[in-house]
Amino acid sequence: MAVPPLAPPQKALQRVLRIARADSLSVMILAGLSLLLALAMLEPMGLAVSALALAAGVMEWRGCRALKRRDAETGMKLLVRAQIFLLAVILVYCVRCIASFDAGFLKDEVVPRLNEWLPALFDMSFDEFLQESGLTADDLVAMARKAFLLLYATVAVLSLLVQGGLALYYRRRIALVTVALAEPPAFPRQSPLA
Repeated sequence: MAVPPLAPPQKALQRVLRIARADSLSVMILAGLSLLLALAMLEPMGLAVSALALAAGVMEWRGCRALKRRDAETGMKLLVRAQIFLLAVILVYCVRCIASFDAGFLKDEVVPRLNEWLPALFDMSFDEFLQESGLTADDLVAMARKAFLLLYATVAVLSLLVQGGLALYYRRRIALVTVALAEPPAFPRQSPLA
């Protein structure tokens, strides 16, 4: 016996649940691992960001649970808010990291350490390496600043696309999910022999 196709509201509900479940689990797992790493390194900023990201994942998970309890209003609000909250956490973290770039530390601490370590590995000092490459320490600092900026700008843009896109996706599905959950639950037909 062929199963009748789901109505558009039911399809939207199933898709929202599938996406929210996968997204919340992935956020909670990544944030949990990040939290453990930040704890091991005793890094306060990493701890705070990881804990806030974990809270966003839990919020989205609670939204899924609310939808399963047939509470469309609470569930969809939690799904949208979780994405906006996670987006805010990531953007604030990226801005903080970009603003905290320390060229002096790179020039005064990292380059001298590389001068100590590189000869043990390659029989060449870091200064010699820079000269052969046609670079100066200032060129290296400028390149590091650009790479730093590019990395965090990329993370911010990707987060805008992913978290912003998911928030928009959930928001646009509120009406369909509300209709799907307002209908009485459909139970699959069982054969008379079962």
